[in-house]
Amino acid sequence: MTEETTSHLLTSPLHDRHVELGAKFAEFAGWSMPLEYTGAVKEHNAVRGAVGVFDVSHLGKAVVRGAGAATYINGCLTNDLAKIAPGKAQYTLCCRDDGGVVDDLITYLRGDDEVFLIPNAANSAEVVRLLTGSAPQGVDVVDLHAEYAVLAVQGSRSDAVLAAAGLPVGLGYMSFVEVSYEGVEVVVCRTGYTGERGYELVVPAAAAGSVWDVIMAAGAEQGIVPAGLGARDTLRTEMGYPLHGQDISPEITPVQARLGWAVGWKKESFWGDEVLRAEREAGPARVLQGLVASGRGIPRPHMGVRGGDDRVLGEITSGTFSPTLRKGVALALLEPALGDGEEVYVDVRGRREPFTVTKPPFVTSAARKP
Repeated sequence: MTEETTSHLLTSPLHDRHVELGAKFAEFAGWSMPLEYTGAVKEHNAVRGAVGVFDVSHLGKAVVRGAGAATYINGCLTNDLAKIAPGKAQYTLCCRDDGGVVDDLITYLRGDDEVFLIPNAANSAEVVRLLTGSAPQGVDVVDLHAEYAVLAVQGSRSDAVLAAAGLPVGLGYMSFVEVSYEGVEVVVCRTGYTGERGYELVVPAAAAGSVWDVIMAAGAEQGIVPAGLGARDTLRTEMGYPLHGQDISPEITPVQARLGWAVGWKKESFWGDEVLRAEREAGPARVLQGLVASGRGIPRPHMGVRGGDDRVLGEITSGTFSPTLRKGVALALLEPALGDGEEVYVDVRGRREPFTVTKPPFVTSAARKP
């Protein structure tokens, strides 16, 4: 992408660093973000084998604060915030009244009166709008999208990198701490979207460049590489992690996407609860399944999935080449009767390629490793 074609796009506080590193940029949700630096496969393998750092500053940031803020959020989003304590994070969903997914996001519980949110870039404004529109008196929803950058340090050597940089390590999975670092407040989160052990750093935008430089210097001994959105996508697909707009959307419910584990079914209410409870009881008409290529076919979104009798069974929602497995993997919305091990066929550029229904993750996850 040229400077002229990106002039209308938002850029990260780290944009100049990416230019200096020779990044190839791509448009994503209204942002110009690094797609790759030295190649998506190389960056993917670095994260799986050692450590990589992603700039994910395009992600939304918002805070909900005021008396009863946590209780308010718990009555809106799907997961049960009452199950975690302050200092813990939780994956959750913001749904419409009809059960469709507005966004999936991470909530960071600071206390009964404050919850920090990280929604997706494309949906951040809508999540803030919905939460603002129904907030009770005394609860404020503040959009902080432009005020913070987010760096994701992911891989088995991520602890060594953070320790060398003087940041806290050894946090439990889905935990976070807030520390004063280089004169600014940094949130260190044991979260990520790669399936590897790793951390995400929420940093004031003005300090993002200096923190990036420290992380890169501290990671030199560990073989750290900058990684772009290309590797981020292949890493998350290998884990079976959903991407909003493809695997979940306003037309795809959490029940269909097999995200019932992120729904607090015992809660009194949340947005879309009546429809979702009914769908769960009746059983969804389609479910998100994993597929692994039996041959050389590389699946892509919207490719059709058929049975041996050529009957249409569904459609690919996410598909890519897995650098770890060296074969194609995909997520697809399929008929619920299909089970693991069944063979199906994907229409790949006019060819009928065989795939096996396989429950994700497609490779072993180390994200929860102590």
